[in-house]
Amino acid sequence: MKKDEILKSIPTTLREALIAEFNKLLKNYREDRWEPAELDGGRLSEVVYTILKGHVDGNFVVKPYKPANMVQACRDFENADQNKFPRSVRIQIPRMLISLYEVRNNRGVGHVGGDVDSNRMDSEVVLSISKWLLAELVRIFHGVTTEAATEAVELIIERTTPVVWSTSHGKRVLDPNLKKWEQVLLLLYSCPPSGAKDDQLCSWVEYTNSSLFKSKVLAALHKKRLLDYNDKTGIVIMSPLGVRHVETNLSLEVEE
Repeated sequence: MKKDEILKSIPTTLREALIAEFNKLLKNYREDRWEPAELDGGRLSEVVYTILKGHVDGNFVVKPYKPANMVQACRDFENADQNKFPRSVRIQIPRMLISLYEVRNNRGVGHVGGDVDSNRMDSEVVLSISKWLLAELVRIFHGVTTEAATEAVELIIERTTPVVWSTSHGKRVLDPNLKKWEQVLLLLYSCPPSGAKDDQLCSWVEYTNSSLFKSKVLAALHKKRLLDYNDKTGIVIMSPLGVRHVETNLSLEVEE
């Protein structure tokens, strides 16, 4: 199956929204941005629901939408004609959508007061379910095997490498041409909102002199309001200006 043929029977606006949301989710996951990845999973579930609804009703709408009650709307698929629609359409995909939406709404992602903070394990669940959903849509709309559908999903994945690489020892910026202060901003961008410690950042950018790093790099960025540096606690937090600078001026990924 060629890339431009995948899900061609789905209206262009819905197909493009599906692929865009999936690749956005994948990008945030690669950058260790758990909360955005999980929010993207919620939006992806709405796109998949819209496609599934159009398939069952025989009438696709132009834009993705969110039903008033996602859980009940997904359960309603169980009433679809068993002779026309396989179990995957009536039960399996809808139940996966409910699970995906549950993570988005009630795991500390969609609103304040969720049970759990956004984390890697939840994001891995979101990514796995999202890949499965795409593969099922390909399998259903193209009438191919699960293996062929899985291979097709790999074709629509944007092949990029995040510029920040996380290992068990810490983080590294993979672009050696970036200046140290630029690397600091990229590293902070990949960190949770609570930021990172100054000694961590010094180690991650491989700055040889810790004192100079704190006085020349962190203090300078603090003065420019690109980050907040508390030299007493050592905590460094990115500012909204720093976020905007990264997203506007620094590449977040390297094309393969």
